Amino acid sequence: MSSLFQNYARRPVHLVKGKGTIVTDQAGKEYLDFTSGIAVLSLGHAHPAIVQAIQQQSEKLWHTSNLFESPEQVQLATSLIEHTHFAHVFFCNSGAEANEAAIKLARKHTGKHTIITFENSFHGRTFGAMSATGQDKVRLGFGPLLETFRTVPFNDIEQLEASVDDSVGAIMLEIIQGEGGVNQITPEFAQVVADICASKGILLIVDEVQTGIGRTGTRFAYEQTVLKPDIITLAKGLGGGFPIGAMLGTTELYDTFGPGTHGTTFGGNPLAVAVAQTVLNHVFEEEFLEAVNEKSNYFQEKLKVALPGHTIVGTGLLLGIVCDVDVQSYIQKAEQAGLLLVGAGPNVIRLLPPLTVATEEIDQAVEILSSILTFVSQT
Repeated sequence: MSSLFQNYARRPVHLVKGKGTIVTDQAGKEYLDFTSGIAVLSLGHAHPAIVQAIQQQSEKLWHTSNLFESPEQVQLATSLIEHTHFAHVFFCNSGAEANEAAIKLARKHTGKHTIITFENSFHGRTFGAMSATGQDKVRLGFGPLLETFRTVPFNDIEQLEASVDDSVGAIMLEIIQGEGGVNQITPEFAQVVADICASKGILLIVDEVQTGIGRTGTRFAYEQTVLKPDIITLAKGLGGGFPIGAMLGTTELYDTFGPGTHGTTFGGNPLAVAVAQTVLNHVFEEEFLEAVNEKSNYFQEKLKVALPGHTIVGTGLLLGIVCDVDVQSYIQKAEQAGLLLVGAGPNVIRLLPPLTVATEEIDQAVEILSSILTFVSQT
């Protein structure tokens, strides 16, 4: 019996080293890592700039708590909100914490308790974030959840309009539902959401935990839509592998989060801030984002040629291959062939390489995927 709780279905691979897109297990076998720690490793494994940032900051200051001024937090916040309509940032440790902060802020600011969320969404596993998540597999077994989340089908305009009443304070959504199947918001649905929020005075929360920080080819995924959220949440790629989360909000929300309304012991600690600033210094460069889009286009074209019988979904380097059956056996075969993958729902293979992935590595991944999926379709 393990000394660990068995709440993870762990794979029998012990990874001990990584560099860029390549990871190595304890037996010396190398793999292409197209999970990126589930969309976390923006700059790949052991990027020299991140290694240097950690080394330098670790020799100066690790932790002080948020009792004291932090010019470094201010600088990171400024980098995040630059060229956006946001004005203020709250730092925490994870995506679930960022979403908890967003839920609390929306309820306190509006004085209303109902938040509309969507089927197949994923917002985290803390109690509020779990209640917001539109997947029974995440919520079953924990008893009564927070009752004021109203979950409706994603991209269903009629159902959304029918769910709005005077008790609704916010709508919470993902631009691309990553864990739920790489489901992308339609332009028509986004427009209706924008219109409802504007006409009803409803806050819009966009969960950018997986889609933010260049993953979809822009700084934030909402920038590719008509949506102008009041709040967005970030984590995963923001720290490039080091735990950090953030909630961004508009000027109108500033006074709602006064001293004592919300907090965190470790959030925005000096080590995390130093790493996140290093990530932004790279990812938010125009040339870097252009390269992400170029690699995305290249990847999608390669997949469409190699897998003509499959639908390719997603944007940037958050892509999915839609299959007719459960994809776990494909993921296992890919792992055996040296390619690490993760699913998105039962029948979608999710592709999340580091944003620094090379085209040669994309070619190798497509070759492995083609050999597995083509063989299966012929048997």
